[in-house]
Amino acid sequence: MSTGLIIALIVIVAVVVAVAAVLTLRARGPRHGASLKRRFGPEYERAVARHDGDTKAAERELSERVERHGSLQVRPLEPAERERYEARWTAAQERFVDAPREAVAEADRLIAELAGTRGFPAGGQYEEQVAALSVHHAHHVEGYRRVHRVAQAHLDGAHDGAAGTEEMREAMVEARALFEELVRPSRHDGGRHGAVGERTAAPATRRDGHRTPSLLHRRQAKES
Repeated sequence: MSTGLIIALIVIVAVVVAVAAVLTLRARGPRHGASLKRRFGPEYERAVARHDGDTKAAERELSERVERHGSLQVRPLEPAERERYEARWTAAQERFVDAPREAVAEADRLIAELAGTRGFPAGGQYEEQVAALSVHHAHHVEGYRRVHRVAQAHLDGAHDGAAGTEEMREAMVEARALFEELVRPSRHDGGRHGAVGERTAAPATRRDGHRTPSLLHRRQAKES
């Protein structure tokens, strides 16, 4: 076999390999994007919007989050820890009736602390903590962002009237979903303590046996 023929065969093989690689990447791209979209849900759409509709850029960002935080090992809560966090959240909800801004600030601190306790980046690293939470709790992390924005607006001296109070109420309600996911026992915890989300959302029981009205009902009664 001549040298020229050998070179020609090498070139042909190289071209075939390159074409196959391109076709593989093209076939993989949509599947990879669909996988990210399923995993992140509303967080995927939020990332696309933040990148002005550039899905490739959004998918690169989300893939980087998964690479950084996908293998994070979540630490289970001890029963006493879980009870303390639940009690603090209930107290924050009840405080909202008379001091909504303080209640929202407490909710923001509480979620940051709880996430840190469970093994996510500490609350002092807010952006990184949110990025990690978005990988594992994509459908509820926006509630944390919202309550954090409201709490920070208060710290920055923003004034809030009636509309601000409603915004704070909605932020508390939305953030509660993430709190419930973080405080709820996982399968690896043995499933103790039942459905935390149902109890947290329900009215609390006072020591005298009477039921404390829910946050929304108490607010409506106060305003009527």
